[in-house]
This record gives sequence, structure tokens and C-alpha cells, in this order.
Amino acid sequence: MILENPMELYSVTVEITDINDNAPNFQNNELRFEISESAMIGARFVLGEAVDPDVGINGLQRYSLKPTDNFVLDKQGDVTKNVEMVLQKPLDREKQATIDLTLTAYDGGEPQLSGTMYIHITVVDVNDNAPIFNQKVYKASISENAIKGTKLITVSASDADEGSNSHVTYVISDAMDRSVASSFLVNQKSGDVTLNGQIDYEKSNIYQLVIQARDTGGLSDTCKVIIDVLDINDNKPIIDVLSMSSSVLEEAKPHTVVAMLKVNDPDSGANGQVHCMINDNIPFTINSPSNYFFTLLTEDELDREREAEYNITVTCSDEGVPSLSSSTSLRLHISDVNDNAPVFERNNYEAYVVENNTPGLSIFTVKASDADYNQNARVSYILEESTVNGLPVSSYVSVSADSGVINAVRSLDYEQLKDFHFRIRAQDGGSPPLSSNVTVKLVVQDQNDNAPQVLYPVQTGGSVVAEIVPRSADVGYLVTKVVAVDVDSGQNAWLSYKLQKATDRALFEVGAQNGEIRTVRQVTDKDAVKQKLTVVVEDNGQPSRSAVVNINVAVADTFPEVLSEFTDLTRQKQYNDNLTFYLVLALAAVSFLFITTVVVIISVKIYRWRQSRIFYQSNLPVIPYYPPGYTDTGVTGTLPHMYNYDACMTTDSRKSDCKYSTLGGQSVLVMDRSFTETMQRAMREKEFHQDLESPEMVRK
Repeated sequence: MILENPMELYSVTVEITDINDNAPNFQNNELRFEISESAMIGARFVLGEAVDPDVGINGLQRYSLKPTDNFVLDKQGDVTKNVEMVLQKPLDREKQATIDLTLTAYDGGEPQLSGTMYIHITVVDVNDNAPIFNQKVYKASISENAIKGTKLITVSASDADEGSNSHVTYVISDAMDRSVASSFLVNQKSGDVTLNGQIDYEKSNIYQLVIQARDTGGLSDTCKVIIDVLDINDNKPIIDVLSMSSSVLEEAKPHTVVAMLKVNDPDSGANGQVHCMINDNIPFTINSPSNYFFTLLTEDELDREREAEYNITVTCSDEGVPSLSSSTSLRLHISDVNDNAPVFERNNYEAYVVENNTPGLSIFTVKASDADYNQNARVSYILEESTVNGLPVSSYVSVSADSGVINAVRSLDYEQLKDFHFRIRAQDGGSPPLSSNVTVKLVVQDQNDNAPQVLYPVQTGGSVVAEIVPRSADVGYLVTKVVAVDVDSGQNAWLSYKLQKATDRALFEVGAQNGEIRTVRQVTDKDAVKQKLTVVVEDNGQPSRSAVVNINVAVADTFPEVLSEFTDLTRQKQYNDNLTFYLVLALAAVSFLFITTVVVIISVKIYRWRQSRIFYQSNLPVIPYYPPGYTDTGVTGTLPHMYNYDACMTTDSRKSDCKYSTLGGQSVLVMDRSFTETMQRAMREKEFHQDLESPEMVRK
């Protein structure tokens, strides 16, 4: 210390007494260590030292390390040396990767002050832990139609190590079946399991994968991945025909089994549930006696004639969405049973044959069909026995057993037999055979084989009949009527009349349809008394047939005049008729015949004279005639059934008549001796009545 005035120098020593105003202080507030978890127990780590400016008791007195789980201070922290910590318990990074410690330095002052340093220890990893999967079993599901690359699941494994020791890679275990392992992939880094191909539920509905997780140190862990394959309806039902009848009898009873089928659908659940059905409108049904088995049965009675073969389509469908189906066709033949009799094409037949046929002629063919098959449908034809006009029908016709052709056994005559009926039986070849009958009417058709027959006027060889026409006859006077019949029928019996020759063609004409001969003009005195007419009667057949009738007509008012005119004609005619007889008898009979002839001629002349005189003065018919009744069953001839002609002719055309009579007869009455006697009795009775009515008898 320097004093001024005077200036003096003094040395002053000041002792400063320490107080605890400084806390211990570390050079570094924080200290970091990296210690391997494999460090050995007893390993030492220098922590440094703390500085406290205070002295004495206020200076640094001791160290404290907390916590002391793994580390402790060497010699409890000698303040004169650097502080060290010693590892007293092994480190486990997987349990505690970092350790935070607090090193505290304390002084001895009052109050006590301290300084703190933080120690951060990082436990360095050692590959002492294998990877561990989060789950030992993973489950996933995938549809069988999933595409390649579809992600199924992600597996994950953890490694307690760190750094490179914790790097895990995933692989599919080599111990697995390669065919299964090749269907899937696992990402080595992410653990994603994906589909690597096509999977089929029907081949395998579940897959099991073993996946390994490996770290860089070669430590590993495994897990199992169970993959359920979800079925989709991707398979159609498979139809297998176990047994099939190729044919069934048409008489088979309902519910007869004709086929057995097995139907399998590889799908599962509803996708594999199958039901079958058949096409409609057939007499069959299908049912399922057990799973996957189906039987095809007859449902109704079968009829081969209605349907000889069935194509049965069996369609089987599953219950998937959408539903899949498959079908198969079964061909079933219906075997024939003889259950059908032959059936003729018609209920009855009518055949025609022209008369005068040649024996053996094929007339007609009957045809019967049998709806059955083969032998059961083979038809034979049999002529059933019957009689026709008292003769067996087999004497008229025959039938071919195979073809049904009807042949004529004999030549038929329409005029004798116009038609007849017979029966033919058609019989099949079944066992027992079945048959049916049909009636055949055989109609004999007329042929123009009969010429017309002239019923009136009757052509006599021994006498000449003359029709008398008085000279006072008017135009159209009915001289006579030519009556003819034709036993044929139809147009073959249609008759026409024409005048072929006449003494005076200008005087007479013939009705073309009725055969009436009438005068065309007035009769004159110049006309010849003796008139000869030739009338031709023709039918309408092809070719036509005809008959000729000669008619003598007398144009006169008195009977003697007629008689004298026709006497020479009669004598000449009888002479010509007996010429042959004269030559045969020779000379010995000439005298006898001459006497006989003279007597006959005289008798005839007397008879003719008396007859003509009576008829001329009376109203009696000149020529009464009753022709026979020709029976015509078919009512096709010129004469109706069982009718006769009554022709009554007189010299007066106004009193002539032609009428029908229902009285049939089979004998033709001609002017023979019995008729002459009858007429003579009639004339005598007439004369007797006239005598009674005369004035002389009245007066008497």
C-alpha cells in the first residue's frame, strides 16, 4: 500500500478464507460409451474427474454412480484419481439397448454442493438372437380361380438384434414338396406370400407352406401358412352310364328300370349338389335312390306302334351360381309285342269284274296293314268259307295268301250272277296270331254278249200274222209296236229301233225309242194291200248287237181282201219250210203229205177267214200278247223288275193299248193251238151274246 504525502510503501498480506461457494464441476456434462453386449464382467471404463475450486473441506470429497445395476465405481471414487466404472453384470442389448447413468461429485461444505455428469451407454449388438415369427401359424384363403400374382398373406418375423444382425429374409422351406412350393412365392424382404400358378380345389382344397425367416448370422425361425382353397362352380357334372338296356318290351310295366347312371360333380357344397331331369313328353321318369346314383324308369305304358324308339336326353345340373350342367343321350328301342290285329285299308271293298272273264284273272287286291313289327306284322290273307248260289265261294274266287290279290276261278256270267259277297280274313304271324275280317262285294259288270230278243210281234214259222191298217187310218195311226228286251244291263240294254226295209218306206215309220210303228201319211187306194216291214232292234253296246223282226201289214178295209192277198204267200212259205222234209220222205210219202197239206190249208183258210171277220166287226184285240217277265236284279235292263208287257192291238189305233203288268211269268204265250182255242171260245161267247141281243131273240 502506498501512502502519499509522504509517499510511503507498505506491504499488506490479506488471507482469504474459503467458503463453499463452488460446486464440483465435470469437464464434460455428458459422456457416451458404446459397450458390446458381449463385454466381460470387470471391464473398466474411465469416467474422468470433477474439479472444485474450493479447498479444504469445501473441495471435492467423493463420487456417486447411479444406478448401479450393471456398473459400479472403482474404489468408490477416489478423488485423487480418475474415476472408473467397472462392469459387474453382463449386458443384454435385447433387454436394454441403452443405459443412462449419473455420476455425481460431492464437496464437503455446508451446505454440500455437487456436480453431475450424465453417462449414456449404448449396448452394441451381437448376433445372439434368432428371428422370431409373430405367429407360428398363419391362415389364408384363396379362390381356386385366382390369377397368378394374387397376394394371399404377409408373414412377419422379428430379430431382437439390431443392425445387420436384425435383417431378416423369408424363404419357403426346402423340405417341402417342390410341386406345392412352386405354386407359391414369398417375398424375401416383405414376407408377402403370393400365388405363382393355377390351383384347383378338386385336386387339393388345402395347402400348407413352411416359411423360414433367416438373419445375416444364419439364425432362423419357421412358421406354417395354411391356405384354404375356396371352391367355385367350375366343373360340370360328370354322367357315367353304369347300365343301360338297349331295348324294352312295349308291354313292360310302369316303373321298369331301363338305365342306371352315376353322376359326379367334383365341386363341393351347393356347387356339387346335382339334380337330373329328362326331356318332356316321354313316358319315362328319373329318380335318385342314393347320392350320385340315378335310375331311369318307365312311367307309363309303352306303345311301339306310337313310338318305336326314344332318344332320351338326361340333363344333370348342379346348384352353383351360375349353375353348370351336362347331358347325355340314351337311345332306347321298344321291342314289339303282337298287340295289334291287321287292319284293312277300308271297312269294306267293292270290286268289279267284266263278265265272261278268263279263269285266273286278277280282279282286285285287298290290303291290310299291321302296326306291329317283323313277324308280328307279316299278314296272310285267307278266304273264309261261304256259299254263293249253293256253291262254295272258293269255286268263284281265290285270294293270294301273301299279296291279297283276288283271282277269278271261273268265268262269270252277269245274266246268272250279278254280284255276290264274300269275306277275307287277314291274319298276322304273331303267336298267338291276331286277325280281322273284311267283306268284299264282287260286282259282275255286264258285257254286251246278248242280242236283243223280240217279244212282239212273235215270229212264227207256220202261219203268217198280219197287222191290218184300214185305208181310212189317219196320219200317226199306230199299226203295231215292236216290243224287245235285252237281258244285258246298262247301255248294253238300251234299245233303239229303226226301219231297215219296207215295201213303202214313205208310208211307215218306227219310233227310235219305243218301237211304235205308225203311219207317216194318209193311206190311199194306190197303196198296196200287202206291206212287209223289216225292223232292226239294236242295243247300245260296243260293239252293238241287233235283232231283226219282219212285220206283215195289210192295208185293207175287209178281212177277205187281206186273206186273198196273203194266201199265196202262206202257201209258198209253208212249201219252202217243208221242202227239205219232202225230199227226205221220198216218193213213198208224197201222196200222204199232199193230202195232209191240202187239209191243213183248207182248215187254215177257213179259220183265218172266220177270225178276221169276227175281229174286224168287234172291239176285241187282234193279237193279245203277254210276254214273259225277265227278271233283272240290278234293275238295269229294258224291263223293270218283275214287270210284263201287255200288248193289245186292234184294227182301230185309238183303241189299241200297251200297258205294264206286275204279274210275272216265265212262259211266252204265242199264237199256238191253245191260244186259238181260247180265242174261239171267246168268239163263241161273243156271238152268243150278240144273238141274245138281236131283235128276233128279243121278240121271242
